[in-house]
Amino acid sequence: MADDNTVGFIGLGVMGEPMCRNILGKSGRRVLCHDARPEPVARLAAEGAEAAGPEEIARRAGTVLLSLPGEPQVRGVCLGGDGAGGLVAAMGPGQTLVDCSTAPPDLARELAAACAERGIAFADAPVARTAQAAIDGTLSIMVGGAEETFAHVRPLLDCMAAEVTHCGGAGAGQAVKLLNNMVVAMTVVALSEALSAARASGAVDGRVLFETLARSSADSFVLRNHGMKCLLTGEHPTEGAFPTDYILKDLSYALDFAEGAGAEMRAANITRELMERTRDAGFARNYYTAVIETLGRR
Repeated sequence: MADDNTVGFIGLGVMGEPMCRNILGKSGRRVLCHDARPEPVARLAAEGAEAAGPEEIARRAGTVLLSLPGEPQVRGVCLGGDGAGGLVAAMGPGQTLVDCSTAPPDLARELAAACAERGIAFADAPVARTAQAAIDGTLSIMVGGAEETFAHVRPLLDCMAAEVTHCGGAGAGQAVKLLNNMVVAMTVVALSEALSAARASGAVDGRVLFETLARSSADSFVLRNHGMKCLLTGEHPTEGAFPTDYILKDLSYALDFAEGAGAEMRAANITRELMERTRDAGFARNYYTAVIETLGRR
């Protein structure tokens, strides 16, 4: 029988593991956790969480949170391979499902409708900011769902985030997150082009450029993080960072959402083309700041 004092967390990747750890350490609730890989489950179990399969989590947890790679995984876990199973079929009235993955808004609305048929509350709550922010509990979380669902899950989200924003009904959190990532990716490209031009000219040192931008109207979170830490240094890690493959996924979701609404997305489409070139050049698993390495290639 589901217990509101028990939280389930499925998906313990780069973001999910520290998010689950913050809930475990701050919420005062029992935490059940699951991942396809045994290592993160073992680490959290050593800190007091309980390993459990999705079926057990669906049966015991009052609130279940997901942090999965994208639409195929979310759909499979929530609705089952045939669309007739998964968490939604196993959960029931009084329980709450919160998807912290990044997925299309249409999927969030589909899940909300499927949950409503079974008396389950649903919220899409994708997260923004870095892996370090996930560790520190200072993420920004965008939430879509009913006001009462937002109020119910807010204490758990506060364990993981410094900023929690109710963006509207089901799917609104995903829409805001995708547009956020689209703007971030476009800004990374703009900074890459500015740095490439400065270096090619030989007239301006790259560090002087970025430090001056940081004190000027072009200052941004992206400049101070992606720019200073990766573009300037030429370090585009493959571990613990958001890779080119993932930003391409998010850009595709964002473009589908925007173009489905009739909005022209010329600059965003160019950004996707540049990221595709970066992936094809061998940087699929690198942090997507590797786009700077392919800008000069014709």
